[in-house]
Amino acid sequence: MTNSFNRITYSQLLLEYQPQVITTEKECDRALKTVEQLMACKQRTPEQTAILELLVTLIEEFENKQYPIEASSPCAILKHLMDVQGIKQSDLVGIIASKGVVCEVVNGKRAISKGQAKALGEFFNVSPALFI
Repeated sequence: MTNSFNRITYSQLLLEYQPQVITTEKECDRALKTVEQLMACKQRTPEQTAILELLVTLIEEFENKQYPIEASSPCAILKHLMDVQGIKQSDLVGIIASKGVVCEVVNGKRAISKGQAKALGEFFNVSPALFI
């Protein structure tokens, strides 16, 4: 079996699957079923792989438009980590600053400095970049 890409076979697959920009949940479900079928192929051809990659790209584009995920603010990330780990503002005093500064940072009234981000990263065992 050869691994060279056959444009005629690819054209036939395009006719069979008819990939297009996804605009509805029904179209997305149809594309997902096709992706599942192609993923199940143990000896997928290069042409099938190309169709699979195209469908995955179309599905991702649809999902990103339908269900956008906005980036969390450093303050929101800090609050979430505090909540998950049961940390109180008072637990951060001395780690990033005084009581007043900690209060302002946690409440989003003061930006987290690079030094504070580094200290928070070490404290929560996460990347300091989350807080910048």
